[in-house]
Amino acid sequence: MNSVLDVAIGSDDPLARVAKIQSVLSAAGARIDENCGLTDDVVDVMHNARIFRMLLPPALGGDALDLKTHAKVIEAIARIDASAAWCTSQGAGCAMASAFMDKEAAQRLFGPRDAVLAWGAGIQGKAVACEGGYRVSGKWHFASGSRHATILGGHSWAYEADGETPRRHADGRRMDKTAIVTKDKAHVHFNWDTMGLRGTGSDTFEFQDLFVPEADCVDRADQSALTDPSPIYKIPSSLVYAIGFAGLQIGIAQAVLDELADLAINKVPRGGASVLKENPVFQTQLAQQHGKLRAARAYLHQTADAAYAEARNTGALSLQGKIDIRLAGTHVINEAVAVTTEGYRMAGATAIFPENPFERRLRDALSASQQVQARVDHYTTVGRHLLGNEPDSTMFI
Repeated sequence: MNSVLDVAIGSDDPLARVAKIQSVLSAAGARIDENCGLTDDVVDVMHNARIFRMLLPPALGGDALDLKTHAKVIEAIARIDASAAWCTSQGAGCAMASAFMDKEAAQRLFGPRDAVLAWGAGIQGKAVACEGGYRVSGKWHFASGSRHATILGGHSWAYEADGETPRRHADGRRMDKTAIVTKDKAHVHFNWDTMGLRGTGSDTFEFQDLFVPEADCVDRADQSALTDPSPIYKIPSSLVYAIGFAGLQIGIAQAVLDELADLAINKVPRGGASVLKENPVFQTQLAQQHGKLRAARAYLHQTADAAYAEARNTGALSLQGKIDIRLAGTHVINEAVAVTTEGYRMAGATAIFPENPFERRLRDALSASQQVQARVDHYTTVGRHLLGNEPDSTMFI
């Protein structure tokens, strides 16, 4: 049968590629939630559209997108399905590690059509130096996309061969390594069962005393190891996540506003005299939410453009550029969640039933808002900088 699943989507325009898979993603929503992971047909069509390759280097068949286009892509997918958008954003940030790897290792791990890297949150492992690489042990949680991933990455503190002495950079900083292994070498605990973002399959995985070659252990902050000159790799992956997850929240909020407009055509509230479309209070509220969301989107895009231009023109991102992304990402995420929440309330009792779109949108937005990128204490980091104090640099790694 000839369908979008059977036809490779070869457009160079990433937004056009998203548009061509919209019907498949939209139809799979309930199954994605039930599966607690992206379904096989969705994963297949996303690979056809090269969705998971958008932040891979061109040498690996990737797009190495600019930061604003990345935000637009994640928003476009989130308007259809938030779990698919989350997996795309998370997978994109992980894929950036390929630009810091030996080219042969990168090709071996990321070259296959279905290659996807998932890794756990934070440095949870221990990598002990040995001949030719490291022996790595650890248990990593929140590995989004782990169910369709082909490779897994464990962030680990690096130790000398005695297993006790921390390895350090020349400037004294502790060294960490991300050990990237094929999924068959890890034990995956299928424990993802949540209120929202159910389809991200953010499971836990572990491996113990596993030998990982030096070439497959990445220092994500070592700019001297870069094998691709694209500006996106000059921006810390944590800040690329901030932009991506802000785009995700904008996409969810925009979908809610679009669905509210559709609802207003026919819904007459209990005790109301007319459909919502003719209700002045509803009209005012809808306009206000559109204004908030458009302002948030413009702020995000402007910040992404400026940061990417700095990385392209200077070969690095300054502290001010990092601060700007941190503030924009945090603010836009929280602003968009507020729009989604208000949109849910504007839908009235209609919103509480799972057969209508509002309930799932709210669950996804609130679940995504619990992730580290939305933390309110990021404002403290920015505020310290604004007052001339030293900010918390760990927020930029």
